[in-house]
Amino acid sequence: MNQEHQFNITKTDEEWKELLTPNQYIVLRQAGTERPFTGEYNMHFENGIYVCAGCGEELFDSTSKFDSHCGWPSFDQEIESGIILEVRDESHGMIRTEILCGNCGGHLGHVFDDGPTETGLRYCVNSLSLDFKNEK
Repeated sequence: MNQEHQFNITKTDEEWKELLTPNQYIVLRQAGTERPFTGEYNMHFENGIYVCAGCGEELFDSTSKFDSHCGWPSFDQEIESGIILEVRDESHGMIRTEILCGNCGGHLGHVFDDGPTETGLRYCVNSLSLDFKNEK
C-alpha cells in the first residue's frame, strides 16, 4: 500500500478482513488480481456508478466503461479527477501504473495508455474491487 498518501479511511488488517470477503481482501488490500474473464463486472453494461468495494467511494460512471477484450472491466476515465491515485508499480518484472482508491487506498488495478477513446486511457479494474449502484 502507498505510504506517502494520507487516506481518509484507514483500518487495521483485521478490520478490513471483517469488512471484505477473502477474495476482496486479497485484491483490495494485498494488490491481488482476479483471473481474467471471471469478474462480475467484466461484461456488465447497466447504467449507474461503480464504487469502491472497500469504502463506497464513487470511482467510475458507466458511460466511461467499454469492452476492451482484456478480461477485466475497463473504463476510459475516472468519475472525477483526483479520485483515483496513480502509483508506479515495478512488480512482476514490469513497469506499470497501479491505481488505488484515493479515499481508502484499496488496490483497483492498473491504468494503461492504450485506450480506444479520446482519453487514450484504459483503467483496467478488478471486479472484486468494485460494487455497482444502479442508476435510478
